[in-house]
Amino acid sequence: MTDTGFARSLLAALGACAVWLLVPPQSGMAAPDGVFLAPHRAIYELTLATTRGGTGVTSVIGRMAYDLTGSACEGYTQNMRFVTRMTNQTGNAVVTDLRSTTWEDARGKRFRFDSSQYRDEKATESTVGDAARPGASEDIKVELTKPAKKNISIPSRAYFPVQHTIALLDAAKATKTSFRADLYDGSEKGEKVYDTVAAIGRARSAGSNRQLPQVRNAEKLDGLRGWPVSIAYFEPGSGKQDALPVYEFSYLMFENGVSRKLYIDYGEFALQGDLTEIVFHPPAKCETK
Repeated sequence: MTDTGFARSLLAALGACAVWLLVPPQSGMAAPDGVFLAPHRAIYELTLATTRGGTGVTSVIGRMAYDLTGSACEGYTQNMRFVTRMTNQTGNAVVTDLRSTTWEDARGKRFRFDSSQYRDEKATESTVGDAARPGASEDIKVELTKPAKKNISIPSRAYFPVQHTIALLDAAKATKTSFRADLYDGSEKGEKVYDTVAAIGRARSAGSNRQLPQVRNAEKLDGLRGWPVSIAYFEPGSGKQDALPVYEFSYLMFENGVSRKLYIDYGEFALQGDLTEIVFHPPAKCETK
């Protein structure tokens, strides 16, 4: 998986088996009752958590800025910038800068994405596309304009990122212990659909946020429940019994969609992400006629 593919999948997780859920999203699907995504901007500091198997990585430092705006009426916009400096055993360092913007219709009918990747300040990749869901049983149509103009179709059962986060929150609130879904987030030049399996831990009662390092404005999470979640991303059609995931993403998901305690495991090495700043945006109001 490319760095840009990882960034897109990270967006899907932030926006965040005994029981298998394979319910295809409907074209007119609204957010489940009780699920509210809080518009916010969060900063995460990233560090190297562990290395395995002689990967050669000795140090990783970075920062991720994530911003969610919008509402169930106007749709949701996600912006992310993800910058890392990775150093190997010989002392050589590479700086990767990933920038991504997406907009998603709250009913899961439309998804637009635009991402760019820079390595040592030089542009290396750009992906732009627009996905539309004609109906509940019709394939999703994707029109790509970068890196090349191309039209593709993906299965109707695929979830878009915010749609996936809402469905995952709904599963957690319903005390489900797992959630399986095909996820389309514009990864791999806009042509990849990941098979994801999420393990949902036991709910943490309101007040659990107080046990984490204090961050200004994060006290607004004190009155909310949270769930430890781990999502494994598999290549499509790989079969989960013997296949290893492309990577795994774990975090603490609060019931308003905010995430803390990030842990991204690539297999050969893993990164830890700690929330250091958060600002909650005023919620957008839906106009009534």
